[in-house]
Amino acid sequence: MVTPAEFLAATASGTRVVVRHLIDDGRATDSLGYFHLADDTHCVVATKRGLETIELARVIAAKEVPPPPAPRRRTTSAE
Repeated sequence: MVTPAEFLAATASGTRVVVRHLIDDGRATDSLGYFHLADDTHCVVATKRGLETIELARVIAAKEVPPPPAPRRRTTSAE
């Protein structure tokens, strides 16, 4: 089985991923976005909030996810 760190090391830049990692209070959070890069200790994900640098030692899961859905068209009500 591939570990999350191994998955991230093999992931191509620009791949859409979700990375579940521990934050300071011990709870888990997800970072959803486009994989940027990884080294021996950290990975970087480009999210809607900007670039997030995540310590690989805190990563508990990571996987590729499909592209986001297309934006919905706005409809106007005809009254």
